[in-house]
Amino acid sequence: MTTLAYEVTGHVGVLTIQSPPANALSTNLLIDLGNRLDEIETDNNVKAIVLKGNGKFFSAGADIKEFTALQKASDYESLSEKGQQLFSRIEHYPVPVIAAVHGAALGGGLELAMACHIRITAKNAKLGLPELTLGIIPGFAGTQRLPHYVGTAKAYEMILTGQPITGKEAEAAGLANQAVQDENVFDRAFELARAIAAKSKLSIDAVMELIPYAKTEQFAKGVQEEAKAFGSIFGSEDATEGIQAFMEKRKPNFRDQ
Repeated sequence: MTTLAYEVTGHVGVLTIQSPPANALSTNLLIDLGNRLDEIETDNNVKAIVLKGNGKFFSAGADIKEFTALQKASDYESLSEKGQQLFSRIEHYPVPVIAAVHGAALGGGLELAMACHIRITAKNAKLGLPELTLGIIPGFAGTQRLPHYVGTAKAYEMILTGQPITGKEAEAAGLANQAVQDENVFDRAFELARAIAAKSKLSIDAVMELIPYAKTEQFAKGVQEEAKAFGSIFGSEDATEGIQAFMEKRKPNFRDQ
């Protein structure tokens, strides 16, 4: 069974993450997403995409169980780089992607939403990067994209505490374009997608190519350093303890080593 459903209505493509119960970003899901992006990119009929999650969440994060199967720091660094590359592809994708966030976008789920061009969120949704509560750090460019949207001070607060913010707070902080009632998230995202799709594809393509130039040159360096740190941190005793505690649903006992 594919982890992604896809359908096209008019000139709008709708991608639905369907990896119950939490829509965790497994390796298979990321592969499916990359393959689907390949397919959509060759379809000139699609002018905008809505990305949403099935069930209770947009995505509650990366698949932690998969992490425990890796052994070396280089394996974790490679995992980080692959996720970063896919999300960078979304950020620079020629077709605008709108994330419709309901329930929760946490960890890798928020990193995926931040890679999208527009974010519509439910007012009561939870958005955050809780990795430090597991003794690890964000690895899919979260440390680099979050400050871009909310500023460095708020990014420090969110990442260092691991505490999520609501969709309403995300709108105020600049992380979400709009926060709406839960039941209206997809409809509003689809409405925006249709408004975009009504424009000339030539002009859409030009804008999608030009706006990324506004990102600073330091971003690429920051992402590279994040991947290195991600691999290094995963080799620590605290990372092992944090992940084990998460799996056992208990509070971790960090020893700072």
